[in-house]
Amino acid sequence: MTKHLIIFTLLVTGLTAHLSAQTEVDERAMISFHKGLGFNAPDSTFGVNIRLRMQNRLGFTFDDAFKTEEIEARVSRLRLRFDGYILSDKLRYYLQLSFSRGDQDWDNTHIPNVVRDAMVYYHFNPRFYIGFGQGKLPGNRERIISSGQQQFWDRSNVNANFTLDRDFGLFGYYSNELKGISYNLKAAVSSGDGRNQLKSDNGLMYTGRVELLPFGRFKKDGDFSEGDLEFEPRPKLSVAGGYSFNSKARRTRGTIGTELYESRDLTGAFADIVLKYKGWALSSEYISRTAGESAFTRNPADSAKMAWVVTGYGINTQLSYCLPSFWEIAARYSFVEPDKEIRAKLPRDSYYVIGVNKYIRKHLTKIQASLGYRSQKSFLSGTNPKNNLLLVFQVELGI
Repeated sequence: MTKHLIIFTLLVTGLTAHLSAQTEVDERAMISFHKGLGFNAPDSTFGVNIRLRMQNRLGFTFDDAFKTEEIEARVSRLRLRFDGYILSDKLRYYLQLSFSRGDQDWDNTHIPNVVRDAMVYYHFNPRFYIGFGQGKLPGNRERIISSGQQQFWDRSNVNANFTLDRDFGLFGYYSNELKGISYNLKAAVSSGDGRNQLKSDNGLMYTGRVELLPFGRFKKDGDFSEGDLEFEPRPKLSVAGGYSFNSKARRTRGTIGTELYESRDLTGAFADIVLKYKGWALSSEYISRTAGESAFTRNPADSAKMAWVVTGYGINTQLSYCLPSFWEIAARYSFVEPDKEIRAKLPRDSYYVIGVNKYIRKHLTKIQASLGYRSQKSFLSGTNPKNNLLLVFQVELGI
């Protein structure tokens, strides 16, 4: 009797422990470390992926006499990102926050723009989805590529002057193939006033972009990551172009920049190309902006005070080679040519940069060192060009 009682007690205890463990597993969220830190509800009603990254930068700017003109020592970017789904994989979201001052556009807006992206997406099928909220407009490739996927310490001066950046609106994306050629169509209707606005005017912005991939799609979306870190075994090419029209823009660079005294209708055009093969990567892009009327606006209370739209065009080209050890050498040449109307205010601005990068966990963790030469040539007669030597060291770490 005692023997049977002991056996019965052990069976009940074991079954209870098993059920308790099973219940505990079923009630807690599933955790994944595939990308960042991910949590999924057991009933699949929601999922969230948390990622963070930082860029710590030390830069020196020297004048013609090799005297130190400026030292930049700061956290250039500190980001926290959440993305996931609610109810089903068709309804997704994306949220990105920034915490470093330089990443919040303080100089132009004088407020902490913490929210960079806040998007809700609905996926009708694997080829077509729409988005609503604040996010990157489908403009130039260098802007669409995350700052965490860049080869140099920052994007080019071409992007800085002419990019469309972020805006609030309705976005649409469609991907397919036609006779063996992959393509992507992207479009947006947005406020045209940039991110984190308290209110908007009655003008809208319309943006469209087309991407053609004649040799098939890149490994791991490599057409939106600088450098060939996937070592494409066959040549991969992406050619893209687009157009934007911003009605009643109120800022000097459309969706970014300081305030104008009057609104302006702005037209933008952009084209870019990416080629990758066995560690080699070549990219180049062209961007331009024109204003419907004069680029200059004047203060109604004081006509001596002016603000002007940055009009003109620029070209940025980058070439790189990555070794199997994930050491990379990269070169950049970029220039900005302002329109004749504003040449008295802005010079022709050119950069020549050589960079050496060590990828530890590809773009997630890397060390970057760059040596650059900047030349600013004024269009005003009798004005000497301003030349600078640049030396930048940056470490990026992310999950």
